[in-house]
Amino acid sequence: MAASALTLDALRRHAIARSLFKPLSLPAAVRRLGFVQADPMRAPARAQDLILHQRVRDYRAGDLERRYERLGLEEDAFVNYGFVPRDMLALLHPRTPRQGWDTATTRRARDVLAFVSERGVAHPREVGEAFAHHGRVAGYWGGDLNASTRLLDHMHYHGWLRVRRREGGTRVYEAKVHERQDDGPSARRGRAEALVDAIVNLYAPLPAPSLGYLVTLLRYGAPHLSEETRAVVKAARTRYGHAVVDGTTWFWPADENPASRRYRPDDSVRLLAPFDPVVWDRRRFEMLWGWAYRFEAYVPAPKRTMGHYALPVLWGEQVPGWINLRLERGRLRRDLGFVDGRAPRDPAFRRGLDEALARFETFLAGYGRSASATEEA
Repeated sequence: MAASALTLDALRRHAIARSLFKPLSLPAAVRRLGFVQADPMRAPARAQDLILHQRVRDYRAGDLERRYERLGLEEDAFVNYGFVPRDMLALLHPRTPRQGWDTATTRRARDVLAFVSERGVAHPREVGEAFAHHGRVAGYWGGDLNASTRLLDHMHYHGWLRVRRREGGTRVYEAKVHERQDDGPSARRGRAEALVDAIVNLYAPLPAPSLGYLVTLLRYGAPHLSEETRAVVKAARTRYGHAVVDGTTWFWPADENPASRRYRPDDSVRLLAPFDPVVWDRRRFEMLWGWAYRFEAYVPAPKRTMGHYALPVLWGEQVPGWINLRLERGRLRRDLGFVDGRAPRDPAFRRGLDEALARFETFLAGYGRSASATEEA
C-alpha cells in the first residue's frame, strides 16, 4: 500500500480535492464526510453550517437544524461533538463512559428519563421547571444553569437520550435505547477499525502524529474501545496507504493514490471554518502551507494575532491569509489578514474573493438576514 516519490505538493492537492468534493445533497454530503463538527458560536455562522456550505448544493445557514429530523442523522460524540450518520451509533454505543455516575446522580437520571419518556419529547426548559429542586450548577462557559440541563447533556452522552430536534439552537430530547452489541474480541476490533477508518476518511492525508492524536480524542466518543483503537493505529501500515515524505509518515485510505492527477483543486476562493476538515489539523496545516494558523476565539483580545474567528482563505492550492467576518446592522463587514502582509497581486484572487463573499451573503440569508459586504476601514 506504500506510495513512493510523493511530495508535500501532492499531499496538499490530495488534502484539498478529496475533502472539497463537488457539492452534493445535504444527506449525501454528511454521509461522505462521516462526521460534521458542531460548535454553538455564530461568528457570523456556526461551524457546522460553514463546513456544509462548502459541500452542499444551495446550502443556507441553518439548513442542517431545520431538516435534521428528516435526514437520518444523529448528534453525538465522536472525536468531538457533532453530527454523524445514524448507522454510526452502532459503533459508538452502548458507550461506557470513563467516569460513571454516583448513586444520587443515577437516581436523578432515572427520574428525568421517566419524565421524558412519559412526554415523548422534552425541552430542557420543561425539565428544568419539573426538576427545579435539583438546583443549579456552574455553566461550561461561565454563569450557571439548571442542574437538570447539565444532566440531560450527560444522559445524552451516556446513551439514555437522543436529540430529536433543535428549537432555536436548543436541543430537544427523547428517550433512546441502544441495541446490545456483540462484545467478542473480533466484533470489538471490527468496530474500532470502522471508527479509525472514519477518522482517516475525514482528515486524510494524515501525518502519523495527527492520526495518533485523533485516536486519542476518540476516547470521547468510544471510551470503551480505547484498547482496540490503539491497536488499529499500531497496525496502520497494514491497513492504510502510507508513505514517508520529508521524514514524516503519512496515511490515507488504501484505495486512494495521492499522486493521482484526479486530485486537482479548482482555482476558486473558499472561506473555511476553523474546524473544516481541510484546516482542522493545525500540525498538518503548518506542514502543508508553511505557516501557523491559530483559532483565537478564546484568547484575550489584546493577545490575538488573527482575530476572534479567523477563517482561512483558500485560493486554489494556496492559503495566503485569513478573514474575519461579522454582521453589523445587516451588513457583512470583513477584516482580511495575509501571511506576507499584503493580498496576492493576481486579479484572479480579488475576483475569487468577491465571488466567495457573494456566496457567503446568500448562505447567511438562511439565518433570515440580508447582508451586503463592505470593506473594513
